[in-house]
Amino acid sequence: MENYLTGAIEAAKIGGEILRKYYGRVKEIEFKGETDLVTEADKFSEQAIVDLLISKFPYHSILAEEGTITENSSEYKWIIDPLDGTTNYAHGYPVFCVSIALEKSQEIILGVVYQPMNDELFIAEKGGGAFRNGRRIQVSEVSNLKRSLIVTGFPPSIVQEPAQALRIFSDFLGNVQSIRRDGAAALDLCYVAMGNFDGFWEINLKPWDTAAGILMTMEAGGLVTNFSSDTYSIYQPQMLASNRLIHEEMRQIIVKNQ
Repeated sequence: MENYLTGAIEAAKIGGEILRKYYGRVKEIEFKGETDLVTEADKFSEQAIVDLLISKFPYHSILAEEGTITENSSEYKWIIDPLDGTTNYAHGYPVFCVSIALEKSQEIILGVVYQPMNDELFIAEKGGGAFRNGRRIQVSEVSNLKRSLIVTGFPPSIVQEPAQALRIFSDFLGNVQSIRRDGAAALDLCYVAMGNFDGFWEINLKPWDTAAGILMTMEAGGLVTNFSSDTYSIYQPQMLASNRLIHEEMRQIIVKNQ
């Protein structure tokens, strides 16, 4: 596993360096949807990450947000978001990251998330705990939903279908201390793992949004499920993550407003 972790860290830092280089100097912005952006930094970061991982692990499969997909017979697959938080990045808001996970036989065994502006490196290995810059992290001990700080995200599709997301958000407003919406799911999950946030929920997520972050949360002692309280799969669109202690209360609010 050590060589996989070393490769993932190297790739994440290479991608992060590219994001730093183009930060505040983005010239090309494309729209994959009405509000779904992609910049040249996304593409350059993805290419550098993929090139490095392929050079080290040529028989592994690749699934990356900006279109790099290779299917090999290996049981290993790298799942990559070269820039999680593209809208933030394009507007000069410094909340974004590189997210890289390794899946073995449809189970996430390794996650690396790198926030280049703060030089924050999060790593998690299945069964090995979660760490930020070399120090072990763990979820919060907040057990009262009313005292919790939770975080969410709105998918690009909210423009077409805002009602459900806004119902859930509105109900939470009256039942928690406060809510944040930072626009980078991988980082949100890392901050749940650190105990900065007590819970997180979102709909219409993609595998690269959550693959590394869910392992981070679980290895820090948290719980991740879908809205039915079943085991979460990165190939499902609905996700609820928490410190375990407020999980069911959060889930009930979500289910009530679906």
